Amino acid sequence: MVLLANMKNRRKLMETTEKKTNFITNAIDQDIANKVYSNDRVHTRFPPEPNGYLHIGHAKASLLNYRIAQQYHGKFNLRFDDTNPIKEDMEYVDSIKEDLRWLGIKWDERLFFASSYFDKMAAYAVELISKGLAFVDELSAEEMRQYRGTLTEPGQESPYRNRPIEENLNLFSQMKAGKLPEGSYILRAKIDMGSPNMNMRDPAIYRILHTKHHSTTEDWYIYPMYDYAHPIEDAIEGITHSLCTLEFEDHRPFYDWVLANIDDFKNEPPRQIEFAKLNLTKTIVGKRFLKQLVDEKIVDGWDDPRLATISGLRRRGFTPESIQAFCEAIGVAKTNSTVDIAMLEHFIRDDLKLKAPRLMAVIDPLKVTITNYPENQTEWVELPLNQENDEMGSYTTPFSREILIDRSDFMEIPPKKYFRLFPGNEVRLRGAYFITCQEVIKDADGQVIELKCTYDPATKSGAGCERKVKGTIHWVDASHASEVEIHLYDYLVEDDAGLNKDNFLERINQKSLEIVKAYIEPELLKASPYEKFQFIRNGFFSVDPKYSTPDAPVFNQIVSLKSSWKPTN
Repeated sequence: MVLLANMKNRRKLMETTEKKTNFITNAIDQDIANKVYSNDRVHTRFPPEPNGYLHIGHAKASLLNYRIAQQYHGKFNLRFDDTNPIKEDMEYVDSIKEDLRWLGIKWDERLFFASSYFDKMAAYAVELISKGLAFVDELSAEEMRQYRGTLTEPGQESPYRNRPIEENLNLFSQMKAGKLPEGSYILRAKIDMGSPNMNMRDPAIYRILHTKHHSTTEDWYIYPMYDYAHPIEDAIEGITHSLCTLEFEDHRPFYDWVLANIDDFKNEPPRQIEFAKLNLTKTIVGKRFLKQLVDEKIVDGWDDPRLATISGLRRRGFTPESIQAFCEAIGVAKTNSTVDIAMLEHFIRDDLKLKAPRLMAVIDPLKVTITNYPENQTEWVELPLNQENDEMGSYTTPFSREILIDRSDFMEIPPKKYFRLFPGNEVRLRGAYFITCQEVIKDADGQVIELKCTYDPATKSGAGCERKVKGTIHWVDASHASEVEIHLYDYLVEDDAGLNKDNFLERINQKSLEIVKAYIEPELLKASPYEKFQFIRNGFFSVDPKYSTPDAPVFNQIVSLKSSWKPTN
């Protein structure tokens, strides 16, 4: 099969160490100038929770952390924040690794798991208790909410806040040993119930869960809260700059508090820096929303091509290079905003325009009989694989008396400046001959079912014919065409204004997938899963890896040919 050409620049964007300046690199440069970290080291990480598949927002975050490490010739860790065994699964671990490899991300040394640090986290909790900085509470969840206060009113201290240290140590030991009922006690940091930042109002750091963890070799009955685990994980791994999305900005004081109060981490503690997360129009990126769509079988799994998951984009036909370029273009910001999905589509068009072979498929066929072409004759005409990339070479396709054209390329009564086929008009068949429509055949209902045309043998492409016509249309040879299934996609959400967790299912576009039949030329029948093509005048398509068979490829529409987004200089 024809392979995608011009791949020598593959992953060029990922391999460059060109300096990209932004507020994050400015902060790192300042730390280097101030000798904050020994040997001017820079060490980043990407810490997904293995409770779902990655989406386009994770692509931005992972690429950002990876690129920062590359720019400073530093290290990059892939760490799984597996501190919540109720929602996590090894399926998600495997999918995350696959997605990141596909994006071109290479992590240093071994994989890291938060669960590997459970013993140390528990020991650090004992240290905080021993310093009088943590206590075991037995308020109910409802009572804790009442005691917490509001944004305008301070919270109240728990009646258990001043337990003796020895009693706290004993209770925490019983929690850890599984001797106390699930949900009956919780370990909280002792900070300030009057703080204007509610994350500092004695936050929970350990809860009791009698649930087996998916990867630990020993039984655990207590599990750390993310805000407690996060800074410890970073510090243990020697992370210098912990890049997080903006929702963690209000959590940073607690991040710093944990590191400041554990003796092991007072030297060169990590620095948390926040950036805006990626939101896309007309799609859904929230992991819990995506999981609901998958669990309720509203979509065809996590890799449904309508989803903005990495696996969904890959199955649809997006390339890692297009996602890399998109993430580079949107950059990093300090304010959340929503990016037009047309911008993402622009980058896949731009990436494929010189890579994808341009072949012919007819989605809405109309039969054409060339009455003066010899019966029982087939010739093979040569066409370029990509007119804009001569390096891709050419291929041949059959041509005979009966062909199929797209119904949209014919009008019985055309408007002005319509240059395609109509009665009496002459057009070029791409790579073949000029034909003229002589007769229109209709069925009993008046539907056009066939065109009778004649051809000019002197007008074969490449024969030096000096006559010109204004219209060129694509076609497939009727006797050699194969019928295949094509999946056409619209946006998953028609209008995302006001989209929220309560109404998102009602806003799903019920016409986001249309399955149609199409007729393809023989070259396309050889296509392999994930191989990408431009179907002349129909858009870019990719071979679906899930439903294709060796004899019957199924094609997913990647994107149309036209863009509504224009890059700015």
